[in-house]
Amino acid sequence: MASCRRRSCPPDQWRCGRGRPAQRWRGSGRCPQHMMVDVAKKETMDDITFRSDTVLSDVHLHIPSKRHLMVRLNTVGQPVFISQFKLLLNKNNWESERKNEKELATENTGHQTGGGKELCEKGSNDLDFLSKSGKESNLKGIEALLDDDGDLEVIRRPQYLSDSELEDLSRDKVYPIILTKGGEDIFEDEKQECISSIIKIEHTMATPLEDVGKQVWRGAFLLADYILFKREMFRCCTVLELGGGTGITSIVMAMVAKTVYCTDVGEDLLAMCEQNVTLNKHLTEPAGGEVKVKELDWLKDGFCTDPEAPYSWSEVEIADLHDHTTVILAADVFYDDDLTDALFKTLYKVTHNLKNSCTIYISIEKRLNFTLRHMDITCEAYNHFRNTLNDLENLQDGKIKYTVEPIKLAFCQFLVYERIEQLELWKIIAEPLVLSLT
Repeated sequence: MASCRRRSCPPDQWRCGRGRPAQRWRGSGRCPQHMMVDVAKKETMDDITFRSDTVLSDVHLHIPSKRHLMVRLNTVGQPVFISQFKLLLNKNNWESERKNEKELATENTGHQTGGGKELCEKGSNDLDFLSKSGKESNLKGIEALLDDDGDLEVIRRPQYLSDSELEDLSRDKVYPIILTKGGEDIFEDEKQECISSIIKIEHTMATPLEDVGKQVWRGAFLLADYILFKREMFRCCTVLELGGGTGITSIVMAMVAKTVYCTDVGEDLLAMCEQNVTLNKHLTEPAGGEVKVKELDWLKDGFCTDPEAPYSWSEVEIADLHDHTTVILAADVFYDDDLTDALFKTLYKVTHNLKNSCTIYISIEKRLNFTLRHMDITCEAYNHFRNTLNDLENLQDGKIKYTVEPIKLAFCQFLVYERIEQLELWKIIAEPLVLSLT
């Protein structure tokens, strides 16, 4: 996107503000405050005006920086990081996480109520691990201090840290850790109290819009939370994920399901996803689950079956998908109208080829942006998603009935991220219609 040249108008402030854009920004590329609209060129206002501006996910901001290590540059020169995400699988983990994760961001006080135990027991979607309650007693003694001249002496480090933690923060230990290849031993210097509760994910911190799948998004965490909360419901299922990205949702699903087909497009992205599957076999293999990384382009008809192409499908795998799939996942993939249309067409084609009824779980984050067409802040991508979802439910083709319902976010949070109020989870039940013989 060609942004306004005035420093007072960075695009991120009037686009999304949180992660990837909510919708293609329609206009000449400058911010609304400093743009003159040429009436004679109205027809150009629907053109896409950006293709490679930087999009940033903020999920990593809620994880201690010591858990982010740069491991390599990918084929297009983007730095690839590997991060640890802790699965909080029981209430005791919630309490220990509150004590251990002192670096977590606490800006969003509107979502900081109660502890993890209360979250699981009451079904709240508020964030216990962002609560300050565990620190307040240690901070009561901190007061504004004056030096000998009467000037305010600023405390640069939180005084509630232990001596060993302060030592870890000393400047002589702050240096970048750059590795040539991600491997199982890259976190040897960190204490891993339970390796079975750690997910390791290779990802990028920021990408162009077309590469957003290489980042980690809240919608994937929300869907992973629901999978773990309803784990018995997904036991031994065959699952298809559309737009799997880094693969974190498919990996969590493989902790309970039998087979997960994690699909996306782009050889570089799929290679990253496959590496993440390898890094997390300690989670999937004990459960007997398997993740198969495959290419599935929503803009093309059918599956890629070319044996020479990487991540292509075999006839056996396609038959297995059609014969046994009962669950389809899509996490935070609705940010472009054309891709939204293509995804729903793919859902339609896939569900019509399945032998069994299927349940589709979709997570989405409503993202706000300014559009010239409305001269206001809107959620165009979300609105288009809801309209298309409504069209699918009202579809009457005599073959499949689609039933749509929202899922309340009143379930436990098993991963450390900010479950903001803009997150939604939807369920679509696709049931073949039985034609009565007369």
